[in-house]
Amino acid sequence: MTGQNIALSQRESYVPSQFTTFLWWLSTAEKEILVDSVIDRNRYRIIGMTVLGTWAFACFAWTYFFSTIIDSAILAWGSGFFMGFIILSIDRALIKGITKFNKRKAAPLLFRGLLAITIGSFMAQPAVLYMFDKEIKLQSSIDNEKRKIVKRQELDALHKNRIATLQAETAGLRTEMKAKYDEVEKSRAAFLSETDGSGGSGKVGIKDIALAKKNEYQKLDAEFQSMQQKGQPKLDSADQELRTIEQQIKAAEKDFTTYLNTGFLTRVEALNNLLKNNNALLYRYYLIVFILVLIELMPVIAKTMLPSGSYDEKAMLREKMEIELANSNMRHEQQLKERYNQLAYDSDEETLKAFFMMTREDRNERIRTMSKKWKDDNHQTFDGLWEKMKKDILTKQEN
Repeated sequence: MTGQNIALSQRESYVPSQFTTFLWWLSTAEKEILVDSVIDRNRYRIIGMTVLGTWAFACFAWTYFFSTIIDSAILAWGSGFFMGFIILSIDRALIKGITKFNKRKAAPLLFRGLLAITIGSFMAQPAVLYMFDKEIKLQSSIDNEKRKIVKRQELDALHKNRIATLQAETAGLRTEMKAKYDEVEKSRAAFLSETDGSGGSGKVGIKDIALAKKNEYQKLDAEFQSMQQKGQPKLDSADQELRTIEQQIKAAEKDFTTYLNTGFLTRVEALNNLLKNNNALLYRYYLIVFILVLIELMPVIAKTMLPSGSYDEKAMLREKMEIELANSNMRHEQQLKERYNQLAYDSDEETLKAFFMMTREDRNERIRTMSKKWKDDNHQTFDGLWEKMKKDILTKQEN
């Protein structure tokens, strides 16, 4: 942006536009001094533009950051602009401290650079998340599924011992009951084969051997029924407890699912996972972060690199003049106060002299009266007279 070529006789009447004044404010320049520095006007407009760009970027980055954790768009925008204003204040403080007289000092510049890099690195994170939004959402869904699997494994491990105990108990009972049932079935088959003549005796009908096998079968069947009556409630109880545990695991999984989200930290983790598996993305990620950090560093870089003109000299001389005027005013104020105190002292001294001069005759008269009375009173001692005079006539010293 090029300033107008104003004649020498008219330069003192230069009036900057409102936008130019705003850019000067962003660059922390003093309008009253800068208005007369023709060359520096454009320099500080450039610095103001860099601050404006950094401010806009900060507002955008912080708004996006808050939008990932706040549902209200109005609150997210408000919080974003509030943090952007804080970044603006920090940037203005940084560039205000850079002048012609300290540009070559390494320590201040190093501190300002580190602070700007720190702020820029953090602000770059939301911007990168916004740029790779689709990829990050996909990776976040994959990561959330992995979290579900890990959560299921943790829940299984938590109930593992109890489930194993119940399964072992039920397996033992079922094995024992099956063995008993097989024994009953074998005895029943032997009894039936004996009754139809296919058995060992070869006789059809209920004979002695068949009766013996029948009794054996009935005995085993009764034992099986008794075992089943005692064991089945245990099996039912164990199965019920296993179902309850499974329901608890599913309920815990459902509750865990409600906590899964695509918030800021989840997206950051997804971005890290993407970078681990994609070298091309990793290179572009660092390149983008570098560019975004440069955006935060722009005001400091611009203020440091641009040459200094007459503005810094005028500002320094103006500050020096104000300091000298302040010291002079304080000296004059001190002299006036000292003079006032001296005149007040002189006036009070004259008043005191006049007071004692006017009361001298009265005091002498009173002394004579008290002395005559003392002569007439033979009972009063001289020390008593002196004590009374000290009390009634002599003055008391000021504390």
